[in-house]
Amino acid sequence: MGADSNGEEFESYSLSADVSEYESLSCFSSDDGGAVSSSFRVPAPVTLPVFGGGHDVLPPRKAAEADLSEVEIMKVRFAKLLLGEDTSGGGKGVCTALAISNAITNLSATVFGELWKLEPLAPQKKLMWQQEMECLLCVSDSIVEFVSSEQEFPDGEGTFEVMVTRPRFDLYINLPALKKLDAMLLNMLDDFSESEFYYVDGSVIISGSGSDDLETHCLSSPSVRPSSIRLEEKLWLPFPKVPPNGLLESVTNKLQQCKEWANQVLKAAMAINSSVLAEMEIPDVYLDSLPKSGRACLGETIYHFLAADEFYPERLLDYLEVSSEYATLEIADRIEAAIHIWKQKFLKRHTNHTKAGRSSWGGKVKGFIGYMEKKKLLAQRAETILQNLRIRFPGLPQTALDMAKIQYNKDVGKSILESYSRAMESLAINIIARIDDLLYIDDATKTRASADVGFLSI
Repeated sequence: MGADSNGEEFESYSLSADVSEYESLSCFSSDDGGAVSSSFRVPAPVTLPVFGGGHDVLPPRKAAEADLSEVEIMKVRFAKLLLGEDTSGGGKGVCTALAISNAITNLSATVFGELWKLEPLAPQKKLMWQQEMECLLCVSDSIVEFVSSEQEFPDGEGTFEVMVTRPRFDLYINLPALKKLDAMLLNMLDDFSESEFYYVDGSVIISGSGSDDLETHCLSSPSVRPSSIRLEEKLWLPFPKVPPNGLLESVTNKLQQCKEWANQVLKAAMAINSSVLAEMEIPDVYLDSLPKSGRACLGETIYHFLAADEFYPERLLDYLEVSSEYATLEIADRIEAAIHIWKQKFLKRHTNHTKAGRSSWGGKVKGFIGYMEKKKLLAQRAETILQNLRIRFPGLPQTALDMAKIQYNKDVGKSILESYSRAMESLAINIIARIDDLLYIDDATKTRASADVGFLSI
């Protein structure tokens, strides 16, 4: 797979995920945290001894049991979707769109939620992901639109127009792209089947057994960890280990290339996710919950930056000094709320003056236009800040508006695209974080080895 071809695939794209607990069925779990029992291995038919000039073949029971087990699993999934996750059957379940979104989110959390190493996905989990996603995505096959089509008469003398069905345009464009991104990320993990590096338990290193100075320093010093998930904050994360002199140059080049591809996949998934969310209607529940004043919602500091004569988005982000994911998400929620407060006021004023007619405008035209332009300008600047915030923090969780749109969305097709693209975002971010961790350890190891050589040569 070449870097040039992958770059061309994503040139058409322009620029995280809340997961809930997932109920794993017994056939998809094992004592060592793996998934899917050996019932998926279909043994060869057992041939009995020949009696009376012929022979009988005993049907493979384990294969039949595996098929039965798979059917039962699909029945459970189908029942949950029909009931809207309300197992009481009282009709209080969620709508179909949200049920499918939750199913894809939970499946992604189960399969990719503990991706702490750069290694191929377990065959059982990979099979689980592919089979269940195939069942969940088959709903999109029935989401179609009618278009006119010209067809010829049987005798070939003339044409006539008929209405035919085709997949809805957004699904026709985005769903194959998401499937391709899915396959690329899984293939990327498969490429790490044979590697020079390996992983050890981080808690063992913290306790001091079998650790060296480099490992202890990397785990205990927050300043030397990359901006991804820090090992000193989550001690259960496996710690990457490389050879004493570091990885070969060919291996580091491969890691850098994989990181670039994963970044391209992330950008493509983010583009699809943001476009789908933008097309979803804003729920009335969210609009009713907004405060009356956009200025009060933002705070004086951010508002003065937005209302200034000269506007510098990057300078505002640097001034805010967002130090945590929670603080960043809070700022994003406030900016997004202010945007819609100003847009509502803009639309309300515009509608009222249009209904009132030209005669009521009088001498207030100039003041009205100034008010409208100011609110429009503030909303545009706030949107710029929000976009730059998302670019600077690509792994930012969903805002309050995003979650409200997903919760109250009724469009099944949009729900499939949003949840699938969000799952691909999360997987790409995880892979990038694991590569960053490994590259940092490799760089620290090579620096230490060079220092030791210099010390011995003195």
